[in-house]
Amino acid sequence: MTAGKLCVALFAFACSLPLPHPARAQGSRSDYERAGKLREMTEGKVLNERIDVHWFAGGDRLWYRRDLAGGGREFIVVDAVERSRKPAFDHERMAKALSETLGKPCTARELPVERIEFLEGENALRLAAEEGRGLRCDLETYALTPADAPAAPERRDRGRGRGRFRQPRERSPQRSEKSPDGKWEVFARGHDIALRRLESGEELPLTSDGAEGDGYDARVFWAPDSQRFIAIRTKEAPEREIHFIESSPKDQLQPKLHSMPYRKPGDDLPLCRLSLCLVDGPRQIPLDTALFPTPWDLGEYRWEPDSGRFTFLYNQRGHQVLRIIAVDGSTGETRAIVDEESKTFIDYAGKRFSHYLEEAREIIWMSERDGWNHLYLYDANSGQVKNQITRGEWVVRGVDRVDEEKREIWFRAGGIYPDQDPYHIHHCRIRFDGSGLLILTEGDGTHSVEPSPDGRFFIDTYSRVDLPPVVELRRFDDGKLVCGLEKADWTALIATGWRVPERFVAKGRDEATDIHGVIYRPTTFDPAKKHPVIEQIYAGPQDSFVPKRFSSYHYPQSMAELGFITVQIDGMGTSNRSKAFHDVCWKNLGDSGFPDRIRWLKAAAEKYPYIDLDRVGIYGGSAGGQSATRALLAHGDFYKVAVSDCGCHDNRMDKIWWNELWMGWPIGSHYAEQSNVTCAHQLQGKLLLFVGELDRNVDPASTLQVVNALIAADKDFDLVVMTG
Repeated sequence: MTAGKLCVALFAFACSLPLPHPARAQGSRSDYERAGKLREMTEGKVLNERIDVHWFAGGDRLWYRRDLAGGGREFIVVDAVERSRKPAFDHERMAKALSETLGKPCTARELPVERIEFLEGENALRLAAEEGRGLRCDLETYALTPADAPAAPERRDRGRGRGRFRQPRERSPQRSEKSPDGKWEVFARGHDIALRRLESGEELPLTSDGAEGDGYDARVFWAPDSQRFIAIRTKEAPEREIHFIESSPKDQLQPKLHSMPYRKPGDDLPLCRLSLCLVDGPRQIPLDTALFPTPWDLGEYRWEPDSGRFTFLYNQRGHQVLRIIAVDGSTGETRAIVDEESKTFIDYAGKRFSHYLEEAREIIWMSERDGWNHLYLYDANSGQVKNQITRGEWVVRGVDRVDEEKREIWFRAGGIYPDQDPYHIHHCRIRFDGSGLLILTEGDGTHSVEPSPDGRFFIDTYSRVDLPPVVELRRFDDGKLVCGLEKADWTALIATGWRVPERFVAKGRDEATDIHGVIYRPTTFDPAKKHPVIEQIYAGPQDSFVPKRFSSYHYPQSMAELGFITVQIDGMGTSNRSKAFHDVCWKNLGDSGFPDRIRWLKAAAEKYPYIDLDRVGIYGGSAGGQSATRALLAHGDFYKVAVSDCGCHDNRMDKIWWNELWMGWPIGSHYAEQSNVTCAHQLQGKLLLFVGELDRNVDPASTLQVVNALIAADKDFDLVVMTG
């Protein structure tokens, strides 16, 4: 669904609500025109929002280009050892030389230079002038001669993408696999596997219990000594298919039927069983499955270097058990060396990390067992915790590097500064034994770092929704500031009338926990007038969603331009806070953090009387679409309007991994109790449902089942089906 369609929908609904004096209807033609141009109006209005740093050989110095107001630019060199920052060359002399060479006037402030490259010895440089023209400049005489232009540098993304989630999938059969020493080959024989001695071609049968739909895979895991391997037998499970009707295909008159595999909560999964196979004999030892009876997934298969032990990770269906299981390489005996259990859920999709230290025979393991996401050091032999590495009322957001030689971990943390937003990411280092915690970044914002080539220094960039980026050069050994590089200049952005988003904090349902959100106001904001409120909701437990980094444009700002106050809030049940904060979602996705969201909005209205809580709307897509509809079913006394796009309205209808992780397995009565279909008769307020007939993320039938239930309950609503 396009932004325009959502704006139209919300405008139509908002204008149909009672508008007490002195409020006015939202969405005049000029409002829409301004909203549609807001991104274009704000784009490129922040100077030095990003800088690209280039390091000299040796790693002590760097240079970068900084932009100036009015279209100018200058080039800066920084000496990290001397802690100095100065122009990279004499810009006045360069302007004079370029004027003569290019045959047109150039100024030191507006050099027609896109990029530069210092040459060996740093007594000369190559530069790309207008239209990519290459020149060489002698930095003693400033004489310019033709040369190849320096190559455009690759842009490095300092941000971090979201993790990818793994769900069970059928193994691709492989017909054979050779041993590390090249003497043996495992190959498929029907539904079984056999050994072949490559020197003689002699074939030795190994298994005989394979069957159709329950056979062995020739893709095995050989031990380094080539005397044993682990084989996998998989009992297949039928794959559910969902179907779509493409009503209006472009290449024919008649509709088309589309189908795709799509497992849903409660569906059967393939069942993997392991065997230890010994070349001597050969013989097979099926492994006892007592420690891994109902796998969601098996992974991290690895032999230890001496071939004495094989380990793998077991993720139990229902996601309340996560184990590293060790298999004796001679007997096949199994035992758990890490045994993680939870009464609610283990967030394997977003908070799982394990690192094997071969020489020390240790494992670094991530866990929320003390109520916060932290790291632990295990003795890989005994399975005992040697020590907790990180601890405190803050969370590890991710591990960047494990330095086995120095026995240090480099990681990202959230909430490690108690006086900052707990969602701000800071970069840290700590020793394996839990000592020597060093927070490398300190500015009040969320941080990303870019190390120098030799790892001695790093570029630290931090920002907030209400603070444009600040760029600093810091040392990795102690985190100390070398020097500031740039503070982005948003003067031109503010001059457009752009309103700075406001970070707002209020207490949640327990009257103790801080709930964080953002308030957006229109450029035409008038505090003397009452403004209806629209919340953009996404309450998926896999993450937190209120923006933390600076951007000159957030989509809710376009919505605000129609005369609304728009907000985003992270209520309880979302991630990146304490385990208790996250656990609110457990078997409880219908909650969507609404008790916290409503309290937050009431606190905002108490502070700002121009916020009109008699007119509160909400919209979202996918899980946000589920929550938006839920707002009118469970909290219709507060929310008056909802626009719900491609919602996963019934957690039994949606993809298996996402829903079973938070709602649990086996499927219980809570699935039906929290379904928007089951609760459709409770609808209050004005609801608009959007659905795409070919949505491959959320089964479109999920929305249409809500439609069916609303019709049966004689409820008025609006529906838009997006064809194609």
